[in-house]
Amino acid sequence: MAKVILNAVEKVYPNDFKAVHGIDLEIKDKEFMVFVGPSGCAKSTTLRMVAGLEEITSGTITIGDRVVNDVPPKDRGIAMVFQNYALYPHMTVYENMAFSLKLKKMPKNVIDQKVREAAKILEIEDLLKRKPKELSGGQRQRVAVGRSIVRDPDVFLFDEPLSNLDAKLRVHMRVQLSLLHKKLNTTMIYVTHDQVEAMTMGDRICVMNLGRIMQVDTPLNLYHQPSNKFVAGFIGSPAMNLIEGELLKNNDTILVKIGEVKLPLTPNKAEKVRSHIGKKVWFGIRPEDISIGDHETQNGVLGRIQVLEHMGSETFLYFEVDGLKITAKIDSMDAKGLQVQECHGFIFDMEKCHIFDYDSEENISL
Repeated sequence: MAKVILNAVEKVYPNDFKAVHGIDLEIKDKEFMVFVGPSGCAKSTTLRMVAGLEEITSGTITIGDRVVNDVPPKDRGIAMVFQNYALYPHMTVYENMAFSLKLKKMPKNVIDQKVREAAKILEIEDLLKRKPKELSGGQRQRVAVGRSIVRDPDVFLFDEPLSNLDAKLRVHMRVQLSLLHKKLNTTMIYVTHDQVEAMTMGDRICVMNLGRIMQVDTPLNLYHQPSNKFVAGFIGSPAMNLIEGELLKNNDTILVKIGEVKLPLTPNKAEKVRSHIGKKVWFGIRPEDISIGDHETQNGVLGRIQVLEHMGSETFLYFEVDGLKITAKIDSMDAKGLQVQECHGFIFDMEKCHIFDYDSEENISL
């Protein structure tokens, strides 16, 4: 068990492409840290640098109390689980899990004990005599995890381990990995492009984009207090509505103008954005913070419904206001009787809106 510290870490390839831009990050001992971001954001590259599979250009990586820049992967005290399982097809599950221990020339009784303990934790004791071709995708992934557990690493590294599984099995496996973290009580770093995996599994989440860290925080803080427009738009499904607007003042009221609509900010929000009056901004509001209501109220708008998506207990509702396309997420009971192309009133919960600086895209309303 160990903490992991990245200090001013950069990665520049021989063609001068800078993949990672001087990132600083401290991952606490026993923490489940998730790296999430779109394709090409360098989350896997960063993980591979921690593992020693990718050489860093500058900066330092510390695992426990050792700087490991020049330490080979096998001596870093890490174990890595890949997307493609990487099991030996000619070996049984038992042999796959025991292989790295045999290379270390451990006593047979110690190897047997470690393999069977890991199999018990992962509930694959009845699979030890099978070969990989006889296993389902979820079973193979558990074997790959078991092969890491037997090594007693200081840090577990997971590189999109569930992406090859179907949707139902992914849900099951992410629960299993969360339970595994609690059982093993060790440091885990997990890479995914799936924000649902990130939000449900991570103690903290590191959101990345274009080789930079956008924000590191708990799942709920990322969701409710995004520090910038990118995080606000990336975290959440459906995504936050982000609309170009302008801040105006009318007597003692500060309003945000989006299209031809003017919405008054609450006193709390208004005080925080006062310095941006008269400037262009980005207005953000989550779909669940929009409800059906009277459009003639001060927070109301009149919109024309374009699409209805019934998701069971919830309905995603896409409507248009003065050419602006906006998404709402409402209770399905409230959606009964609504029809496409009908006009309805919508109420915006302005205490929960976000205002972002137009140029820097930093959240100025927190």
